[in-house]
Amino acid sequence: MRVDYSPGSIDPGSFYRLLTAVIVPRPIAWVSTLTADGETANLAPHSFFTVASTDPPVVQFTSVGRKDSLRNVEATGEFVVNIASEPFLDQINETATDFPRDKGEFDAVGIGTEPSLRVKPPRVASSPVALECTLHATLGLGNSTVVFGRVVHAAVSEEVLVDGDPDIRRLRPLARLGKNEWGTVGELHERARIPYRDWERRN
Repeated sequence: MRVDYSPGSIDPGSFYRLLTAVIVPRPIAWVSTLTADGETANLAPHSFFTVASTDPPVVQFTSVGRKDSLRNVEATGEFVVNIASEPFLDQINETATDFPRDKGEFDAVGIGTEPSLRVKPPRVASSPVALECTLHATLGLGNSTVVFGRVVHAAVSEEVLVDGDPDIRRLRPLARLGKNEWGTVGELHERARIPYRDWERRN
């Protein structure tokens, strides 16, 4: 037996909670931006985040409502996606606080910065990976805006590389789940993709 939910028959907040409870785990883009005057650096986690294209490399995150990250990206055309790692859970959660627009999260929460190479917004110094992006496009959908950023530079800590590739056990990425739940990397399962000719032989 199933319980049926119709978006038109319940309030949007309840359906939002349903979606975020079942579309899990969600990777987190810890997005750093600058205000148009360059005076304030903003930092906020966005859990609607993924890859949009590999060639050219484009990532995307969604702003539900018009948040500071979105306003800054629209004004400057630049942002950095910092990978949200497990040791920084509390700091990441604190940067989701609704600080006033002129109060930067880096300073408020006490997060160290480092300069980016190709864009003006700073990186999170302690994040193992930073993807420097220029704005490719935005797409408005209902109460949300999808931000597409072309990755113009990637900076990866040597500490998370194994044989030249980032290793999940060293990255220790966080994920958002439902309600106030967060997830970490648990048991890993490795499976190679099966070519059709091999699948046919086996079946």
